[in-house]
Amino acid sequence: MLSKKTSVPFRGTEAQEQALLEVIREMKDEKGALMPILQKAQDIYGYLPIEVQKIISNETGIPLEKIYGVATFYSQFTLSPKGRYKISVCLGTACYVKGSGDIYNKLMEKLGIVGGECTPDGKFSLDACRCIGACGLAPVMTINDDVYGRLKVDDIDDILAKYE
Repeated sequence: MLSKKTSVPFRGTEAQEQALLEVIREMKDEKGALMPILQKAQDIYGYLPIEVQKIISNETGIPLEKIYGVATFYSQFTLSPKGRYKISVCLGTACYVKGSGDIYNKLMEKLGIVGGECTPDGKFSLDACRCIGACGLAPVMTINDDVYGRLKVDDIDDILAKYE
């Protein structure tokens, strides 16, 4: 697919770091605190970049490898930022049979990212999902709360233009 990996630089603020440190101070001595700390950290930053994981490790004494293992094991956590416009393409059976794979590929090509990534400007992120329950509209994608159904590859440019 794409040959180069794109990344969005970490842009954490002092206020976010202070909020995280407060959460850690309140929870670090509780049994089983790692999951709630990670959840709060993701609420604060929107995702769990390595910089945030290192802060948690340094402040709690939990090895970075364990934090990374938990953050990558549970699907509720993401290591990549999400864009202002979150695109999700259904790759469930009904949508896939009707061409959602081609739509997903077109979006990767058009945005210059692969699934799970965010464009460098932070505008769009792209993910796949398995079913959004709109099989009668297959193939389907969402951008934030907007649902687009009965898609064709040729629809992508016009749809993305609405968000530019």
